[in-house]
Amino acid sequence: MSDINIKITDRDGVAHDIVAPTDMSMNLMEIIRSYELAEEGTIGVCGGMAMCASCQVYVINDPGLVEMGDEEDAMLAEAFHVKENSRLGCQLHIVEEMEGLEVEIAPYP
Repeated sequence: MSDINIKITDRDGVAHDIVAPTDMSMNLMEIIRSYELAEEGTIGVCGGMAMCASCQVYVINDPGLVEMGDEEDAMLAEAFHVKENSRLGCQLHIVEEMEGLEVEIAPYP
C-alpha cells in the first residue's frame, strides 16, 4: 500500500493535509468527496465523466500531473471560474507522482 500527501484548500479557504491512497484507483474528485471537503451535491455532479466541471480545482503546486486530455479541455472551455491552472479533479487519478500536489477547490457555479 502506498499513500501520497496532498494539500487541498476547500471553498471556505481552509487548507487540509490529506493522505491519499495510490492503490485504490481513486481520482482527486473522489478524494475530495471521501474527506467531505465540499458540500454534498456540489462536487462530482456528473459522477466523474468530465461533463459538469463541479470538481474543478486550481493547481497551486504541480509535481508533474498528466497532460490534460481533449474531454477535460473541452469541458473547461465551457465552465465558469476557469483559470490558467484549472483542472478537473475527476481526471486526475491518484498516483505516486502526485506526491506534494496542492490544489484549491474552485467555486461552485
